[in-house]
Amino acid sequence: MRLKLITTCKIYSKLLPMSVKEMDTIQALSCEKQVLISKECEPTNFRNNSARILEDLQSLRKNEVLCDIRFEADNGKIIIGHKNVLIAASPYFRAMFSNFYESNKDLVTIRELDSTISQLLVDYIYTGEIIITKENVQALLSSANVLQLDYVNDICAEFLQKQMDSSNCIGIKAFASAFADLHNCTKLLSSSEAYIKQKFLEVAKGEDFLSLSSEDLVKLISSNDLAVPFEEKVFECVMKWVKHDSEHRIDFLSKLMEHVRLPLLKPDILFNIFKEPLLSNSSKCNNYIIESFYFNHQKCVQPSTIPKMIRFKPRQFDGSQKVILMFNESDTSPKCYTEWYDPATKVRGNAPGINDCRDTAGFGVISDQYVFVVGGVNELSSKSVSMLDVSSQSPSWLPLIEMLVSRRLLGVGILNDCIYAVGGRDDTGLLNSVEVFDVSIQKWHMVSSMSIKRSSLGVGVFNNHLYAVANYIIYLFLICNTFIFYFVSWGCF
Repeated sequence: MRLKLITTCKIYSKLLPMSVKEMDTIQALSCEKQVLISKECEPTNFRNNSARILEDLQSLRKNEVLCDIRFEADNGKIIIGHKNVLIAASPYFRAMFSNFYESNKDLVTIRELDSTISQLLVDYIYTGEIIITKENVQALLSSANVLQLDYVNDICAEFLQKQMDSSNCIGIKAFASAFADLHNCTKLLSSSEAYIKQKFLEVAKGEDFLSLSSEDLVKLISSNDLAVPFEEKVFECVMKWVKHDSEHRIDFLSKLMEHVRLPLLKPDILFNIFKEPLLSNSSKCNNYIIESFYFNHQKCVQPSTIPKMIRFKPRQFDGSQKVILMFNESDTSPKCYTEWYDPATKVRGNAPGINDCRDTAGFGVISDQYVFVVGGVNELSSKSVSMLDVSSQSPSWLPLIEMLVSRRLLGVGILNDCIYAVGGRDDTGLLNSVEVFDVSIQKWHMVSSMSIKRSSLGVGVFNNHLYAVANYIIYLFLICNTFIFYFVSWGCF
């Protein structure tokens, strides 16, 4: 209509005499209207009718208009729908109606699906909405897995994740294990396992804990990140599980006790455990207790003892305090000052100091528990090695067996709980030799030397390889860098 009006105005202006001013005004209005029309007619993409289409499809289904398929569920209930709609939503239906015998039928029986759950899922296909509850979530996830409705699988897994607590986490883990091939259920399985370990003592109070299989319990208590403040709590939970059905579970006791870290317990607690009647009939269990008494004795007479088996090592879980050790040399005395810093709380404090203060020493840590200061120099290059057990009730630096070669400015690497002292300098110059301390035999021995002498080097471990990197030397094609590695297949070489 606006185009016609402008055209009429232009024709009218030719028929009637007008002043120049009047003609200019009409022409200006005409141009303004044309600009407005040009802007109003720009192409615009609208996509807001999908919700209405779903509503219309649902209305057609409820009124049984153009429906071409009926499903008979487990109790004989009939659910109707449109093949094209179901094929578009579900690969299961696409396969059914494209390749199988059912493609030409208008009635299909699906006995493996509950009728109520089937109705919810078909309604979801038509509406995009579904109500998930504690009562129906597992059945929904199971049926959605059959129909390959990935979005429903995902939101069911997320729902279970949010509902997880100490009373249901074992059940959720068992359920997630059955659907571990689904992406979100894999995450649900991992998070439920982590939750059980983190809340172990709370979980152990529930009935589901007593229904664990022996294999599941072994896997749980053997975990290095099981969150328990005291190892005797693990023992108490094991005995609770065994005594729940002692007639059938007594045969699993020795296997379970293998993973209780008895050497970490105090002698008085060990003595009470020794008196437990169920343990007295098992030679393996008795051996574990005797081993623990012996380890406690060794810690008294030889405090520098380093555990060789997992039963001797404290568990490392998220609740464990992680700190940074800092070593400071005094300008006025030969003593080194050691401090710790907790990055989580931003708190710092004093740690036991090393009496034999050595400059340019190497440092290493085994099992997040044993800190080593290797070599260094005070007046002369040193072979000395000192160890701090940070898990000890009264931690202090203890001397270990000396190295075979005096070293300062060396690199230190920890691999398979062995200490590698790499390169450095002695009183005569640079070194390319490498020696290793094997904690299982408490001895140092030499291994293959590096091809080049070097000091002030960094040593790291990755994928069972020991890497030595120095920044003084030009070698091969690496400018201002040298790079070598050892490969260790097992043990210490």
